[in-house]
Amino acid sequence: MPLKIIFAGTPDFAVPTLKKLASSEHTVVGVYTQPDRHAGRGQQLQASPVKQVAAAHAIPVFQPKTLRDAAVQTALKSLQADVMIVVAYGLILPEAVLSATRFGCINVHPSLLPRWRGAAPIPRSIQAGDTETGVTIMQMDKGMDTGPILKQDKYILAGDESSEKLHDIFSVRGAELIMEILRDLENHATTLVQQNDAKATYAAKIDKKEAVIDWRETAEQIANNIRAFNAWPVANTLFQDAVLKIWEAIDLVETSTLSPGTIVRVEKESFFVATGNGVLQVMSVQLPAKKRISAADFINAHNASLMPGKTKLG
Repeated sequence: MPLKIIFAGTPDFAVPTLKKLASSEHTVVGVYTQPDRHAGRGQQLQASPVKQVAAAHAIPVFQPKTLRDAAVQTALKSLQADVMIVVAYGLILPEAVLSATRFGCINVHPSLLPRWRGAAPIPRSIQAGDTETGVTIMQMDKGMDTGPILKQDKYILAGDESSEKLHDIFSVRGAELIMEILRDLENHATTLVQQNDAKATYAAKIDKKEAVIDWRETAEQIANNIRAFNAWPVANTLFQDAVLKIWEAIDLVETSTLSPGTIVRVEKESFFVATGNGVLQVMSVQLPAKKRISAADFINAHNASLMPGKTKLG
C-alpha cells in the first residue's frame, strides 16, 4: 500500500531522494526545508535545491526556522503522514516530531555508522585515510546519529576519491536505499540493529582554517586533506603572497632533504613539493579570481617563479 510521506531536506545531497519519492507510487504530502537564504554576489534570496524540486512537483513546502514551536509541530502532525524521510535537513528534530508519524523519522547518513556521526562524515572519512565507508539508513532518535540501523551499503575506497565525488555517489545511493526501506515498511519486513556506541567516532563540521596546508605533515596526509576539502573549502597555501588553491595532488613515496613546502622539481605536467615525509605531486591549482587550471598550465604561466630548491610555498 502506498505511503504518505513527509520529506525534510535542504541541499543538493537531498535532491535525488526527493526526486525518487516524487516519482514513486507514494505520496509526498509535504516538504520541509530551511528558509530561503541570501546568496551570490547580489545577496538575493535563494530557495534551497530541495524547495526548487518540491515546487517543480507541486508539493506543499514548509520552511519553519525551528521545529520546536508547538504550532509548527501541530501543522506537521496534521499532514497525517506514515513516515518522515530526513536527508541533510539541518534542523534539530524534537521528540514531538520524531514521533509524529506512524513509522517515525528515517534518515540517510553518508557513513557506516557508528563511525563518523556528525556534520561532515564524508570529508572526515577521506581525511582519516579510511579504506571503506558507505551509506547508512537509520531510524532517528533524540541523539546525534545514534538511532538504530535499518540498512547499510558499504563502499570500498580506492584512495583517489574526493568529497565531491563521494557526495554525488552517496546522494544517489541513499535515494535507492530509501526506496528499499519503504518497500520493507509496506511489507512489515524491517529489521533494526542497535549501534555500538563504543565504536562511535565524531565528524566535526569543517572549519575553513583546516584547509590551510601544513607542509610539515606527511605527503599522504596532505593528499588526503586535499581530497577531503574538494570541493569545499579547498586546500590552499601561499604562492608569492597569493592564496593558491590545490585541487588535486598525489602523494609519492619519495624522500627529499629540502624543507617542507619547498619546490623539489618541475616537470611538464606537474610540480613536486617537499613535505614532512614524502613528496607531493601537484596536478591542479587555482589562483584568486582565476579559474581552476592544470598544473601544466600553471607551470607555463609561472615557470620562472617555480625554482627547485628555492621557491617555497606557505
